[in-house]
Amino acid sequence: MKIHNKLFLVLFSFSFLLVAMLVLLIQWSIGKGMIDYVNNKEQDALQPLVIALQEQYQKEGGWKSLRDNPRYFGRLVYMHLKDSAFLPPPPNRMPPNRERGRPPRDNNAPSRPEPSRFREDLDPERRLPPTAKQAGYLLLDGQKETVVGRYVDSVDYNAIAIEVQGVNIGWLLTAKREKVTDGYELDFIKQQQHSLWLIMVITMLLVSLVTLLLAKHIAEPVKLIMHGMHKLTQGDYLQKIHLNRRDELGELSRDFNELANTLHENENSRKRWLANISHELRTPVAILRGELEAMIDGVRPLQRDNIESANDEVKHLQHLIDDLHQLTSADIGGMHYRKQTLDFTAWLASEVKKYSSYLATSGIELVLNSAEYPVNIFADSTRLCQLFENIMNNCVKYAEAKKVSISLTVDDTAQLLKVTIEDDGIGVPEQHLANLFEYLYRVESSRNRKTGGAGLGLSICAHIVSAHHGKISAQQSSLGGLAIVINIPLQTN
Repeated sequence: MKIHNKLFLVLFSFSFLLVAMLVLLIQWSIGKGMIDYVNNKEQDALQPLVIALQEQYQKEGGWKSLRDNPRYFGRLVYMHLKDSAFLPPPPNRMPPNRERGRPPRDNNAPSRPEPSRFREDLDPERRLPPTAKQAGYLLLDGQKETVVGRYVDSVDYNAIAIEVQGVNIGWLLTAKREKVTDGYELDFIKQQQHSLWLIMVITMLLVSLVTLLLAKHIAEPVKLIMHGMHKLTQGDYLQKIHLNRRDELGELSRDFNELANTLHENENSRKRWLANISHELRTPVAILRGELEAMIDGVRPLQRDNIESANDEVKHLQHLIDDLHQLTSADIGGMHYRKQTLDFTAWLASEVKKYSSYLATSGIELVLNSAEYPVNIFADSTRLCQLFENIMNNCVKYAEAKKVSISLTVDDTAQLLKVTIEDDGIGVPEQHLANLFEYLYRVESSRNRKTGGAGLGLSICAHIVSAHHGKISAQQSSLGGLAIVINIPLQTN
């Protein structure tokens, strides 16, 4: 089942259960409320009867007449409730003008009406009032002893206190209604039930429409992302997903586009890597093969100079292989670091002193601008020496510079040391700066094979700085050449 259908069924089922429960609760509440309303209305309707009972008690000084004549209590009930909806049906009575004796036996005798028709045909004034037992009313005295009626333990009663001059003289009890029985009350409840179910049907139609639109709104972007992912697995890294949304799906589409762009760049980098490495390996191998074949064929004599020339190509090839091995080890975590607390200020001063004469032989002046106080970092001094050596070699071989400046600053807020190594050489075009730290990348106008470089030195530098949780970047130098900027975290307690 597709996610669109699953989402629709889940939302619709949940909404249906919720609306159905709500309708049932409202129905129960209406029914209970109607019963409570009827009981309260009956209490109000009995107030005139309570007043009559108070007067009867004051007149006789007790309940003797009502105790001796329960039907008199029934007449009081009838008199005060005859115009209300709470008067119970009276007992059956023979219709008026009925002759006594046996009914006629001839076939022409009128048919006998149903007993219920007697009550309907009787004039209200001619009906007998019900007894207290029939009416469902009880009268108790002040000590809660029964005066009229029979108390049933299983019946729940409403009690109305009868008081004379603040003294409780008795109680009028009426059986609580547990369910609605009268016609108009049932009609009202049925009407409300019909309206509620109609509202439920209309609500579910609206819920279905909204759920369908919501499921489509959520599922459509998922389909687009799924389709894009399918293309991505087939190697199409240029396709994009455009969702103008600000929710999680919109964020997912943007992440998808970023992933596709990253894979595209990695694919280009891989192709460039293969092209560069094949070129770097093919050149020394071709030269070495040519020199050896020339000596074998007798074109070149087997002399020490020719053998040393071939050996130089082998050394160049070995150096390239070593650099590639080192980079591969860095990628898989095979470069080992022995880090310890290092005073970078003192270490940098010693390195500058060591390389000053080396750069001077190439006509390059090395200048150091450093802090006078110790700056501690947690680092491997051997790897930092390798880092510094690669950068200095680049300055000598490629920069064609006359001056190299090294400055050391400390950012106490960010807890970073910043080393800037810049020269006044030919520099690097702006469009090549971001690619300088890629494997085998060379700017052909200034990097050529005569200097022996393969474009791996700065890649190794990037791995060393990254292993120290730092960052390295290239930018235009204020001196006119290239600037290498290195940021390494300070050692904290």
